[in-house]
Amino acid sequence: MTSFSSLPLSPAMLANLQQLGYEAMTPIQATSLPIALQGKDLIAQAKTGSGKTAAFALALLSKLNPRWFAVQTLVLCPTRELADQVTVEIRRLARAEENIKVVTVCGGVPVRGQRASLENGAHIVVGTPGRVMDLLERGYLNLEGLNTLVLDEADRMLDMGFFDDIATVVKQAPKERQTLLFSATYPEGIAKLAQQFMRDPQQITIKAPVAENTIEQRFYEVERGNRLETVAMLLNHFRPVSTIAFCNTRQQCNDLVTLLQAQGFVAQALHGDLEQRERDQVLAQFAGRSCSVLVATDVASRGLDVKELEAVINVDITPDPEVHVHRIGRTGRAGESGLALSLASMNEMGAVGKIEQYQNAPSVWFKRDELTPTGKGRLLPPMVTLQILGGRKEKIRPGDVLGALTSTEGGVAYTREQIGKIQVTEFCTFVAVARDVAQAASEKLNFGKIKGKSVKVRLM
Repeated sequence: MTSFSSLPLSPAMLANLQQLGYEAMTPIQATSLPIALQGKDLIAQAKTGSGKTAAFALALLSKLNPRWFAVQTLVLCPTRELADQVTVEIRRLARAEENIKVVTVCGGVPVRGQRASLENGAHIVVGTPGRVMDLLERGYLNLEGLNTLVLDEADRMLDMGFFDDIATVVKQAPKERQTLLFSATYPEGIAKLAQQFMRDPQQITIKAPVAENTIEQRFYEVERGNRLETVAMLLNHFRPVSTIAFCNTRQQCNDLVTLLQAQGFVAQALHGDLEQRERDQVLAQFAGRSCSVLVATDVASRGLDVKELEAVINVDITPDPEVHVHRIGRTGRAGESGLALSLASMNEMGAVGKIEQYQNAPSVWFKRDELTPTGKGRLLPPMVTLQILGGRKEKIRPGDVLGALTSTEGGVAYTREQIGKIQVTEFCTFVAVARDVAQAASEKLNFGKIKGKSVKVRLM
């Protein structure tokens, strides 16, 4: 049965799922929810984007007591971006329940605000291992009432060296609890986690599908000296509006961004050396389609959810074929066509062979010297992102920004089509606007008001 109504969920929850457009369960939901709703421990292996957040969120919400203000669920995530996404999804699914409070706790932002949120009472905490451990040590977070622990993208947390942090956190949770572990791959560390911290876990695996035929894969042979230049040639030839270029190292990311920016591309790097504020700014620009190329490492990009991604470029071939499929699966979503372009030198052919075996399909090769510039002028993104100093702390909401830009006060009223993604963070707000009106829109906001208050706005 793939209908949510086949599950022992409340009528209010089923009605909310219908409102949110959850029509049928995905394979991971149909397989894991019956087990999780019985209160059993679970190890579920499925790729990102398979619907796993709803799979564990529905399970933890089903046994939550809204009238008891104690932390009843803890969700550990590898990155702040994923934690934010998980929080948003849990809040959407919790709309059917009465006043459930979800608090996100991650590094890169002051502890003070998170401490205040926890002191006011929270039912669910979503966070990264380091910050959760920090809050536990300081006595700001109490896990005595915990009944559900979720380890989301456990493989990435292990990749990032969080095993000891996870162990420290789990030891402070009650032994009589349910543990749900979700992972895209199954490295050795997962078995070690399960052995130490889980009780007779049920194990399920949803196989990653071979890259869908909406994604066109092309391979190009390169040499060490021309690899980065070939990325610029691909961009000038195919002219994708939005591209993620994956590199295996941070240094390669920085070198490629330097080369692309020198050639007039709007490119940004995303890797572990960035401070949280810088990460927020880079991600806001890319999600708002005001940055053409995001050059990223795999760990930094985990949990990144960007719609309308025209192309993925594998600047370096990954030695893990599962990671290759995960990378290229970022494009060609929701029935749209996508382009996956991979560069490989002779010493990477072994890794290419592993990818062919894993996908059960031969790689298709094209010649580098057939790449010629198409179109006129520089490849510029269609939008520009404005940064407004003021965010959730000032109680700004996306509708407030939209209202200020579409109002007739202070000059031109912009249309909904000229305004793109609006993202509100704790201390600032990002709004994407059409490139041709960016300067004027910035001035309108600078000289106008949002929620009756003057704000400072800058073009990013």
